[in-house]
Amino acid sequence: MNGIASPGGDSAQHTPPLGHRALTPLYDFAIASLTREKTWRKALVAAMSPQPDDRILDIGSGTGSLALIIHQRCPRARYVGIDPDEDAVKRAINKTAKLSGDIQFRFGYFSAEEDYFADPPTIVVSSLVLHQVPLAEKKRILSEAKRALPPDGAVLIADYGLQRGLMRFLFRKTVQALDGVQNTQANADGALPKLLGDAGFCPVDEIEKFDTVTGSISILRAHPKR
Repeated sequence: MNGIASPGGDSAQHTPPLGHRALTPLYDFAIASLTREKTWRKALVAAMSPQPDDRILDIGSGTGSLALIIHQRCPRARYVGIDPDEDAVKRAINKTAKLSGDIQFRFGYFSAEEDYFADPPTIVVSSLVLHQVPLAEKKRILSEAKRALPPDGAVLIADYGLQRGLMRFLFRKTVQALDGVQNTQANADGALPKLLGDAGFCPVDEIEKFDTVTGSISILRAHPKR
């Protein structure tokens, strides 16, 4: 339910938060109330275990909610969030304006060619992004993440994963009703671990899974294959 698009800048492919630009002001409330956000975001950051010398790149950083929790956990970690939704980026900048850490947000599309830090990121993270984009874009994002990371880096994903039983029904009635079936079905069918493997990550571990009224959200951690 976060917004992102392909690097081609095709507005027809860009999916705003909650699927519609008019709903962006409601994004934080909706995610908090419908996805157990505090629980899975804290688990995601715990799995990241950010350290003062980490350089964290957040793909599809949305309105900055993850940046806040990372800062609370490790104020000295450097953070760059990138998102193609200009309104979301503005909200993220405003939300984190009073924080004293090295926190930046950029408007645009993720590419390993960009210099987000003086050195490569040590952690690439993405939350509630991949389920919204076409399969080719899922593959591109993960391949670019592999290119951007050093051999000892890590990628962490929090997103809708394999949906079973009641979770599959709830996912269909909420997320797929907002974001459509075409882009979201691969996630529901459990494609993320294989896509990470195909992009050059190994091992790929599912750290935790959280059932919500919008379906189950999985936290995945993977490392570049050596």
